[in-house]
Amino acid sequence: MLLIALTGGIASGKSLAAARLKELGAVHIDADALAREVVEPGTDGLAQIAEEFGPNVLQPDGSLDRAALGTIVFGDAERREKLNRITHPRVRELTKRRIADAAAADASAIVVYDVPLLVEGSGHRGLGFDSIVVVQADTQARIRRMVENRGMSEQEAIHRINSQATDAERLAVADVVLDNNGDVDSLIEQVDHLWALLRAKEAQDAQEHLSD
Repeated sequence: MLLIALTGGIASGKSLAAARLKELGAVHIDADALAREVVEPGTDGLAQIAEEFGPNVLQPDGSLDRAALGTIVFGDAERREKLNRITHPRVRELTKRRIADAAAADASAIVVYDVPLLVEGSGHRGLGFDSIVVVQADTQARIRRMVENRGMSEQEAIHRINSQATDAERLAVADVVLDNNGDVDSLIEQVDHLWALLRAKEAQDAQEHLSD
């Protein structure tokens, strides 16, 4: 099994790359989906959040009111850290279980852990990635996409970009960089090439394991 981390800033094209890898046969694990799962109604994660931040962070149906919680933690580093101490360990443990499940189901699987905040978060350390793939696009291209495709103002787009890690910080951890300053076909071509390399590496690793 190969474990690949896939990351990139907002509007970089990471989701498109993830979708293509999944289409090609990768096992896709979405960090954002896991983060929502650990705070679903009935979980101890949600119970601890309600205890820490009060009942107003719950919707009438008992689910998490993300907007209300965001209002509390946005701009308050201490309260945001309290939230992270609740959610990050749970996401990390669920991630490990999903990776183990994928390996048990297929020893030759290529698992792609799709994680937008790889650089910003500490919860992903120790997972033992075989490779870190960064989807990269220039700031102006990302701003344009957010304005044209997501209906944001230019100032909103800039704020979102500035709230994440810098390009330099992401590139510093990258083993592979996918350039998404061109069109969709160009990115898909790069992803397909990456997939071929990953399949070849997995096959080589499997052969070496058999030879040991």
